[in-house]
Amino acid sequence: MTELVTAAEMRAIEADAIASGEVTGLELMERAGRGVVDAILRQWPDAQSATVLCGPGNNGGDGYVIARLLAERWWNVRVLGMGQADAMPPDARASRLAWTGEVLPLDEATLRRGPPTDIYVDAIFGTGLTRAPEGDLASLLRYLGGSVGDSAYFTPRLVAVDAPSGLCLDRGQMLAGGRAEPGTASVPLCALTVTFEVPKIGHFIADGPACCGRLEVVDLGLLPWRSLRRDAVSGKIAEARPATVRVELVDTTPMVPPGSPLGHSPPWFGKRGGHKYDHGHVLVASGGAGRTGAARLAARSALRVGAGLVTVASPPSALMENAMHLTAIMTRRCDGAVGLAEILEDARFSTICLGPGLGVGGETCAMVKVALNGRRQVVLDADALTSFADDPDALFDAIHRTHGSQTMPRYATVLTPHGGEFRRLFPDIAEMWQPADPMKQLRERQDDSVAAFKRIGDQFAAYKEAQAAAISKVEATRAAAKRSGAVVLLKGPDTIVAAPNGRVAVAAAAYERAVPWLATAGAGDVLAGLIAGLAARSHDVFRSAADAAWLHVEAARAFGPGLIAEDLPEILPTVFRELGV
Repeated sequence: MTELVTAAEMRAIEADAIASGEVTGLELMERAGRGVVDAILRQWPDAQSATVLCGPGNNGGDGYVIARLLAERWWNVRVLGMGQADAMPPDARASRLAWTGEVLPLDEATLRRGPPTDIYVDAIFGTGLTRAPEGDLASLLRYLGGSVGDSAYFTPRLVAVDAPSGLCLDRGQMLAGGRAEPGTASVPLCALTVTFEVPKIGHFIADGPACCGRLEVVDLGLLPWRSLRRDAVSGKIAEARPATVRVELVDTTPMVPPGSPLGHSPPWFGKRGGHKYDHGHVLVASGGAGRTGAARLAARSALRVGAGLVTVASPPSALMENAMHLTAIMTRRCDGAVGLAEILEDARFSTICLGPGLGVGGETCAMVKVALNGRRQVVLDADALTSFADDPDALFDAIHRTHGSQTMPRYATVLTPHGGEFRRLFPDIAEMWQPADPMKQLRERQDDSVAAFKRIGDQFAAYKEAQAAAISKVEATRAAAKRSGAVVLLKGPDTIVAAPNGRVAVAAAAYERAVPWLATAGAGDVLAGLIAGLAARSHDVFRSAADAAWLHVEAARAFGPGLIAEDLPEILPTVFRELGV
């Protein structure tokens, strides 16, 4: 895993490097500008002209360095700048004064009047922006974002320095709202984003990947910072956010240079020998006749990912249906909660997976409570979550009573909601993360009355305020994990895994790992099985959930478009061979 940081944490890292005396702010600016130029030359080797848009702060300073370095290569460079040099921070001011060419006003009219160029560089705002741009600047960003139809021209040749201007790098959300699509985006939609030293959380969640295009991380060579002990660096970062804990990107190749204290540990899926029971025994509960497929998907995935044994617990009405489709996977009769309690008298079952196709209702609630009342790891998905929609606290209390006690490995439960299930279990947290849009409610009700529009108008201002103050998906998942006492895996292209102690992993299907074909029926059942299979072989359910989410995407990448859920477990051996397992 590669650690991700917030904007404030990155500023603390840079400030520490400068305070050490080994590098100056101006030298960092030169390194950043050179890194962006190198990235531009790699991606567009035949380009010869650029328009560089420079803001009033240090991001703008990077832009002036970029403009100067490109001009030194005999590029035709046009610079649009914001504000006067005297008002800029010292390092940015020095970089602006080192640019000997003309600086035109930074506005939409000037950009429209200029001749087209091969490359456009967005160096207006970087990590420091915390509120939505307004007025002429907002108009310029919407123009670059394509809301007036020009995105088809700008996007293929637009480069962002650190972040597309108007994107919050803590939340991954466009500060002025809208969707990250041509015609509606309120930030520039870029072909390439170049960030520095360490990737930021917002590059991988919410609108971040759609706005950034392709992401490159440039090494600034902050050797004094890297040479510090890990706890010392954490202390510096803690000053930027006192409650900080690790947020990690699940990956196999580190995005930070070797030697960084933001260490890297790749997923591990290999077996180390031993008896089959040494690799765990997973029990998957099946639904009744006609609702057995989801449990079989989960069971097969658990076996493929390395569980030593897998058993499907089946109601009597579905025993034959399951047995006809299973060979290496065993079946057991299970009459509801009472039957599950009898099965679990066998201490060799190490992990239980409940939810896929199980059915919604009181009996499922009872089965969940039985599963939680023991020394086992439990994965709760789908119907096992929805069954507690009317009383989420009953689920959380059951988790805290057993899996939060000293007799259990802490955080031995994993909840795997999608957005809708998350809102049912954690409605207040979901509202802080994604405030309800009154216009969406109006469309859903198909109410075009005058009274409805007046009511929406009254609500819209409050909605915009809530949207501006919204928490990130990372913060929402972390809050849910703390409340529930479980590891929470909140699904999506930016899947977030959080533990009650605050640790977070981002398993992003973004950039070169984007797999839109993974949005298919049964894919979530496979993920639940992968988590259960890995958890059966480990006492770290957080890492099991994070690695399973990463592997889920890798399997989809290996298969490609046309994927259905049944293909995912079958492609795993190919993925493992490619990983060298």
